[in-house]
Amino acid sequence: MKHKIVIRVEMTCDKCRSKAMALVAATVGVDSVALAGDSKDQVVVVGDGVDSVKLTTALRKKVGHAQLVQVGDVKKEEEKKPAEAAAAVVEYAYPWHYYQYPPAGAYCYQQYYSPPDTCWM
Repeated sequence: MKHKIVIRVEMTCDKCRSKAMALVAATVGVDSVALAGDSKDQVVVVGDGVDSVKLTTALRKKVGHAQLVQVGDVKKEEEKKPAEAAAAVVEYAYPWHYYQYPPAGAYCYQQYYSPPDTCWM
């Protein structure tokens, strides 16, 4: 059974947020990690077999003060997300000033060598 764990962590900068996200994502059993809250100070973890106390302790050691807010089961509505966001395809075209330079051999001059049996002296 998948569990949803919400942990409030004191994160003041983007570096702290990325460090917390990397720490939680590297934990065994974690399926998804997200930031929530107005100031992005809550880490929402969804996974199977994740120990919430050990995860909170690890966040306290590596990032800062952490408080376990909520532990519960994942509801069916949260598991089913619309695939519209994933279906959006963005194509990037080369800019108008993009120019493919010809290979370097086009600018070299052909050098003429004398046959090997001729003498230079």
